[in-house]
Amino acid sequence: MKRTWIITGIGVALGALAGWIYWSQWGCTEGCTITGHPVNSTLYGALMGGLIGGMFKNEERGALRLRSGREEEKK
Repeated sequence: MKRTWIITGIGVALGALAGWIYWSQWGCTEGCTITGHPVNSTLYGALMGGLIGGMFKNEERGALRLRSGREEEKK
């Protein structure tokens, strides 16, 4: 479980950095909600990075969880 939080945190940090870099290189000056301000762009990047980083889970090997909650061995 701790590993999942570390990977999600790394995703948030990389996403925030990518959002700020995007704003500084290609962000617009008028009328853009996300890329018009550095804070918005950085927070949006952090959110996306956290979501992508949160997709990676450390799951038990050798067990397949079924809908009923029982566990069976993979073949």
